[in-house]
Amino acid sequence: MLKVKAGQLDQLGLLFERYNRPLYGFFYRLTSDGNASEDLVQNVFVRIIKYRHTYKGDGKFSTWIFHMARNLFADYYKKEKRLGYREDVSVTDKYYADNNNAETFKIASEERHLLEKAMRRLSAEKREILVLSKYQGMKYSDIAELLDCSESAVKVRIFRALKELKANYEKLECEVVKP
Repeated sequence: MLKVKAGQLDQLGLLFERYNRPLYGFFYRLTSDGNASEDLVQNVFVRIIKYRHTYKGDGKFSTWIFHMARNLFADYYKKEKRLGYREDVSVTDKYYADNNNAETFKIASEERHLLEKAMRRLSAEKREILVLSKYQGMKYSDIAELLDCSESAVKVRIFRALKELKANYEKLECEVVKP
């Protein structure tokens, strides 16, 4: 990133290769929309070029880029909320792969679908913190820096979000079982 900041924009390709999939996963788990996620990833890299002068290099680059991604998602979320959120249930995550038999795949697919529905029932803040910690694998300290709060506050938020996610999942599971 320091090379990109210095004007070597050809080095941006390496950053794109490294962060494209994690950013796509982050956005997809927040939006459940593949096309919007791809657009948001591209917009992150447009912003990197535009705001490269703000990168100091004293912290982790992943924290800086996800901070930018968070801000971009906040803008997107406000816009979608203003326009009216449209959920596309037919969108599937192209990064899932399963080589098991059809029955196992179907069960895993149903569980994944229930989990995605349960995630969508969470507030944007709770969904975001779970995506950062569980799907993106960010450390609590990095999330704390990103959210500008203490590490213990992050732990509490994750605990509460997981508790609500579990309740949502169990509720959805009961709805599926009932005829």
